[in-house]
Formats: sequence, C-alpha cells, structure tokens
Amino acid sequence: MDDLSTIRSEALGAVAAAADLGALDAVRVAALGKKGSVTGLMKTLGGLAPDARREFGARVNQLKSEIEAALEARKASLGASALADRLAAEKVDVSLPTRPDFANWGQGTLHPIGQVMDELAAIFGEMGFAWAEGPDIEDDWHNFTALNIPPDHPARQMQDTFYLPPRADGTPMVLRTHTSPVQARTMLDKAVQKMLADGGSLRVIVPGRTFRLDSDATHTPMFHQVEGLVIDRTTHMGHLKGCLVDFCRAFFEVDEFPIRFRPSYFPFTEPSAELDIGCSWKDGELRIGAGDSWLEILGCGMVHPRAIANCGLDPAVYQGFAFGMGIDRIAMLKYGIPDLRSFFDSDLRWLRHYGFSALEWPSLTQGLGR
Repeated sequence: MDDLSTIRSEALGAVAAAADLGALDAVRVAALGKKGSVTGLMKTLGGLAPDARREFGARVNQLKSEIEAALEARKASLGASALADRLAAEKVDVSLPTRPDFANWGQGTLHPIGQVMDELAAIFGEMGFAWAEGPDIEDDWHNFTALNIPPDHPARQMQDTFYLPPRADGTPMVLRTHTSPVQARTMLDKAVQKMLADGGSLRVIVPGRTFRLDSDATHTPMFHQVEGLVIDRTTHMGHLKGCLVDFCRAFFEVDEFPIRFRPSYFPFTEPSAELDIGCSWKDGELRIGAGDSWLEILGCGMVHPRAIANCGLDPAVYQGFAFGMGIDRIAMLKYGIPDLRSFFDSDLRWLRHYGFSALEWPSLTQGLGR
C-alpha cells in the first residue's frame, strides 16, 4: 500500500510539473507504459492470494484511472496554452501599411464570365427580365421529366450526365445538365402561378453552372449557361425573335447584325429553332458581323405544351418562349478567347489580360431600340 501512495504522489506531481506535451508524454510512459510503475504493480497481482488480489487490483485500477484523468486534464491545459502562444506569435496587424512588394501586385480584375453575367443582367434587365437561380444538384424529374425529355433520350445516358447516389426514397439525382430545371421550378411556384392567373407575365433569366461529360477546346465538364423564359397568355414566336435580335445587337454592340433562325428540335420547345449570327474568317481569325459565314450561338423555341402542363399550368391558357446559350461560348466570341479551358486555369497572366476593372459597369443599350 505504501508503494501505491508513493507512486500516486510521484506521478501526479510529475504530471503537474510537466512543462510541455513532450514532458507530459514522458510522464505517461513512466507510469503507464510497458515498464511503467503502475504496470509493474499490475504484474505482481499473480502472486497474491485471491482476496488480497481482488482488493489490491481494485486499488491499482483506481490509481491508474486517477493518473489517466490527470494526464488528460494537463494535456488539455498545455494544448490550450500552446495554441494561445502560437496565435500570439502568428498574429497579423491588419492596420499596418501595405508592404512595398504588395503594392506591385496591381489591382485585381473581374473574370470574363462574371463580366458577361453583368452584361446579361443589364441587357435582359432592360427588357423586364428578373434574375432566378436554382440548385446545382437536381433530381431526375426537374432536370428531365418535367421538361418533356423522355426516358430513352440520349441526354439521359451516362456518357452525357453526371449521376449521383439517389435519395433515400430512391429518387435519381444528377448534376444538372442545363439551367432549364429552374424554369420548371419557377413555373411550379405558387406565387408565380397566382401572378399569371391574375393576368401577369413571367420573365426570368437563369444564369448558372451546368455539368456534362465533355472536355476539349470548346467544352469543359463544368460550364455556364443562361436560360430565358417568358410565360403569359399572348406571347408568340415573333416576340421571341424580337427579344433575341435585340439581345444580339446589344451584346455584340453591332446595330446592323445579320441574324437568322433555323428550324431545330428540342424536347422542351415546339416549334424550336437555333439562332445563327453572321461572321467571316480571314487569315484564320473569326470576325463577328456581316460576312459570308454563319455561327450558331443559342437554341430557342416556344415552350412545349407538355412542359407547361407538367409544371402545373394549363397549356390551353398559357404559352411562352424559352432560350438558352452558353455564357462561356459568347464570352469567347465577344472577347476573342480561343480556348474554353483557359477560363478555369487560374492563370494570373491570363486574368490580367482578359479581366475587367471591378468598377467597369456595362453600359449596353445599343441595339435595344430604347
């Protein structure tokens, strides 16, 4: 019993005196390690009578628990002190003047994608469109079914879509392949449906990230799109054409801008069209505007009656148009960026060359006829 008292007082005293975590670990090894003092006591139990072994074993276990508790408490205290010392040593005085070498870094710039999003907001805002957003991770119904995309459509295949683990109820989940699911979510909104029932008009643009299994100079697995949607009782194809013609002239800042619409097919619009803009190639350089060639930049059409019905509206009462385009693509065309992959390289030299001043607000009213 005297050994127990001696070991207890020595061990607890050493724990209290440990100046750092290294010293504390040495105390732990000396008391509880394979050759430690407490471990040595445990080894003597085999030579005791049963009653004495039971009593002495209980006291040794109690001593072991006391030492372990003291070690944990001291470890927490030393850890807190070490963290406080580190924070004090590494603190930065943010009120200090900028260092001379920092001043040579220059002013930061806006990424071209952010700039083009600002331009889209300015142009379509002039036309009365509101900004809408939605989740990047979508369920299969909003991404495909609500938009009249049948189960056997190629867009649903694994080579085009990033599929995620399903929800607990078995609902398939995907990284959205386009921003069109937000159109469905907007039409399903009860406040929007009431507004339409009261004779209002829905006008939204939906910029955001989208994901598809594709990668080359003009495609990346993650890219940006913008969708436009108008729903009311009287909108027709002529309104769609006028809206997009005004947009192209304003965005590319060309008044006399050759534009044509070609018949096409999309599951969620009928009739559907693709919009081409005039261009020319000279000495390997693409020039936007009057020329002898055409370049497709977006798809559009009247919203399919099934898509309207899937979203809780009566297609016999409501109609509208929709369009979608790649933000990265139109940024490349407008600002002469040859490779889409450069958008995501985080190369400061590229950003300094193609970036925009943070105070450069787009003033794009040319071509809007206002």
